[in-house]
Amino acid sequence: MSKNSNQIQKNEDAVLVNFAEVVSLIRQTHQEVLYVANKAMVDLYWKLGRYISKRVSEAGWGKNVVADLAQHIAVNLPESKGYSASNLWRMKQFYEMYVNDTKLAPLVREISWSNNLIILARAKSETEREFYLKLAIDERLSKENLIRQFKACVFERSMLNGSKLAPVLREIAPEAESIFKDQYVLEFITGKEAKPENSFRHALIDKMKSFILELGKDFIFIDQEYELQVGNQDFRIDLLFYHRELQCLVAFELKTDAFQPEYLGKLNFYLEALDRDVKKPKENPSIGVLLCKSKDNEVVEYALSRSLSPTLVAEYQLYLPDKKLLQQRMNQLFEQTENEVEHDENIGDD
Repeated sequence: MSKNSNQIQKNEDAVLVNFAEVVSLIRQTHQEVLYVANKAMVDLYWKLGRYISKRVSEAGWGKNVVADLAQHIAVNLPESKGYSASNLWRMKQFYEMYVNDTKLAPLVREISWSNNLIILARAKSETEREFYLKLAIDERLSKENLIRQFKACVFERSMLNGSKLAPVLREIAPEAESIFKDQYVLEFITGKEAKPENSFRHALIDKMKSFILELGKDFIFIDQEYELQVGNQDFRIDLLFYHRELQCLVAFELKTDAFQPEYLGKLNFYLEALDRDVKKPKENPSIGVLLCKSKDNEVVEYALSRSLSPTLVAEYQLYLPDKKLLQQRMNQLFEQTENEVEHDENIGDD
């Protein structure tokens, strides 16, 4: 290539970089406008909810009067949508739910009205509302994804989470217990796709967006069958991610059968190879996740007790969990905790 051609190419590359900056600026501004507009709309619905709530309590308004108000708005502001009698009544409920909650009231303005309505309708306690409000904000969940998180019982599962972590993982990354799950719900994978392991891996790759939604925020997918060369042999990690908060590589090994202690040996080997040959100096030690179809918790505990690698064992299920069953387990756990506290207090009194 001639000198002039090289210069022309450099000029074209520079133009493309400038164009990319313009596109980035436009996209960022659009996002800022949407954020401001959304906050203004939620503020408006808050004010309307407050207005209706006061009229109901002070002037005896009922649903018929609210229906008349909706009709009045439709006649005088025909271009405005979303002010039906049922929606106005929801605004009242929305205001009354959060008006005395100084902790959650600021959060409702950070998410869309659609997401607020989903949480208002589905969350049954202040703790659950707080959980999903923060989840929707942190992970920027769409309406569809927020509904999926409710169906997947993410709140109940997080409350019951008992991730089986190797002792060294608890030591080097205490926050790992809240980041990784004991059980992953992969209802977007069919039973046929989950057999054998290579089909299971391909199915997860094809539906990576759904998989990352289940994993949680900050997971960045790097590659499938990530190749490692040790000595004269080649090895492949099923799925390799990077976690932004933990600042480390995360290797997933997939098993379509029950957990076996010997599975940890290969995973430990992969982590050693990643740390020696792939991990950057400023990054933390790599973490390994063994994702199995099922596991015996006592066997897992024995297998992990002397593990020197930051690993954990989780299981997956290909169907949405039974919400009532999880809630029963939560109630049992709370009752057990209360009984233990009461027992300890009685001992202290003695």
